[in-house]
Amino acid sequence: MGAGAFRPAEIISADSMQVYRGMDIGTAKPSPAARALLPHHLIDIREPSEQFNAGDFTRLAREACAEAEARGKLPVVCGGSFFYLANLIGGLPAAPPASAAVRETLKNALAEKGAAALMEELSRCDAESAARIHIHDEYRLLRALEVYRISGRPLSAFRQSGKIGGGGEGADTAEAPRFVTVVLECERPVLYERINARAAAMMRQGLAGEAAALYRRGLTPDAPGLKAIGYHEFFCKDENNGWRFLLEDGREKEIEALIAQNTRRYAKRQMTWMRSITPHIRVQISPGGFAKALDSLKRFMDSYGL
Repeated sequence: MGAGAFRPAEIISADSMQVYRGMDIGTAKPSPAARALLPHHLIDIREPSEQFNAGDFTRLAREACAEAEARGKLPVVCGGSFFYLANLIGGLPAAPPASAAVRETLKNALAEKGAAALMEELSRCDAESAARIHIHDEYRLLRALEVYRISGRPLSAFRQSGKIGGGGEGADTAEAPRFVTVVLECERPVLYERINARAAAMMRQGLAGEAAALYRRGLTPDAPGLKAIGYHEFFCKDENNGWRFLLEDGREKEIEALIAQNTRRYAKRQMTWMRSITPHIRVQISPGGFAKALDSLKRFMDSYGL
């Protein structure tokens, strides 16, 4: 395929929260115009009250890639949920199946002791998982503790090596597609400045109203979708261990700052993961250097006949 003769693409979102309906601003979903111009998959496929995990993503993403290929399109998987990407690239880890009895015990402990106590327990038995699981992500917190109590091994022991094209022990790689991996990098000060600006822009675009609409539907951070950064910051626990919606206190600026802070922390974890893999190419994105970065990417794609 000659230079510049690229296949039309289809986007497969690897964002764990763009799957949820009604959460548009806080997850920075592509606009309807962008989605009309370029097909996107795995967006708006679940209600915020429904679970969506790495296994669901891997199965649906592989199907979407295969269907795009069958249409003669180039499937482009992109997004920020590095755990989803690791599973898609390296295969699903062969972790122990769920145990209803163990899960019930852990749920009772969560209700009695709180998430902080369970996170402390996880830090002792599986420091790697504790570092990547947010304290408000009760589903993954309980799952990590469940795996340890069932097997005596940390959940991180069942994960892939993180190397492109290679699964971990017992990983399911039989149906794993071949990937050409591109990492877009940005200097940390520039990235953090953009994150701060994005948090402010989302508030201007109506994020508070979007969060309030979800709350009026009876959704709180107990729902899988509202554990997302950009939504759980609108809530805090009250004296009865229930959820209180903070916007009623007029704390928009405080919430905006917390969203930016949590996003920066997540971005730092993303950068750590990206340094642990060996992509086919790293493209540096710098202020005013987008055209140069795009040229590098085009030349790389041409060399692979993409």
